Amino acid sequence: MVREKVRVSTRTLQWNCVESRTDSKRLHYGRFVLSPLMKGQADTIGIAMRRALLGEIQGTCITRVKSENVPHEYSTIAGIQESVPEILMNLKEIVLKSHLYGTCGASICARGPGYVTARDIILPPCVEISDNTQHIARLTEPIDFCIELEIERNRGYLIKSPHIFQDGSYPIDAVFMPVRNVNHSIHSYGNEKQEILFFEIWTNGSLTPKEALHEASRNLIDLFIPFLHKEEENLHLENNQDTVSLSPFSFHEKLDPFRKNKKKKALQSIFIDQFELSPRVYNCLKKSNIYTLFDFLNKSQEDLMKMEHFRPEDLKQMLGIIEKHFTIDFPKKRF
Repeated sequence: MVREKVRVSTRTLQWNCVESRTDSKRLHYGRFVLSPLMKGQADTIGIAMRRALLGEIQGTCITRVKSENVPHEYSTIAGIQESVPEILMNLKEIVLKSHLYGTCGASICARGPGYVTARDIILPPCVEISDNTQHIARLTEPIDFCIELEIERNRGYLIKSPHIFQDGSYPIDAVFMPVRNVNHSIHSYGNEKQEILFFEIWTNGSLTPKEALHEASRNLIDLFIPFLHKEEENLHLENNQDTVSLSPFSFHEKLDPFRKNKKKKALQSIFIDQFELSPRVYNCLKKSNIYTLFDFLNKSQEDLMKMEHFRPEDLKQMLGIIEKHFTIDFPKKRF
């Protein structure tokens, strides 16, 4: 049993893991209790935590398959028992765990006859498979089964585009959520002035329910940290896009000293994965084809703020990182 305590005013909140079990490699269960809470607090915490557990935790999935021998998604391949849609569905069910930033590649190359399972996937060191026995295909003849995979770490859902790419690659619907289900219930006591909050968490095996609870808590804290700042940020909405005011110094004026002192080749050799970026910011930059510091510096402030999920504070974070690592004398006034 796990017990953690935190002091709140004159009360000591305590949470316990009252039950933990592994039903299978792809289904873990945990039950937790938090008390004592004042009336109404349990519902506030329960609703927020449930949404964070289901929507804010990142997971890793196979999002694309490429094969030069498959003419279209609804093909059947001689010597393979499953059709292409069935193979794609089996790949979708594979549970991966990683600390990956963005996307990476993997592959399968097997020789029939025999079964192709998740064990046959050749993965980069940063990715692991929760259940190596997951079935992919059955080869009924002595043929080669070779495909390339794209693996991505993200959150929520990814719905594939109906467009089939000409290079023989096929997108796969992805459910990045490692938490499969969450229940919370409330028990009142002490003349209904105090409450106990119960949590039930089911995960897909890529992380334990306890790890999911910790990560969801950290994500909630990160979301609320901006409200702890004493001064309001100089933010405004313009044409439905978030922008951050850099006046009296513009975005380019801040970076001009760096651009003048660094050669193009040097900037192209500094990759953004060398910086201490959050996974969300890293994914935003990668999806906009920003891989190096040279790519970032060639973007205008307006271009950066048009990127999906890229926030004004992210721009300030990038400028801070550049200043820290490359000792640029930025103007000292607030922006």
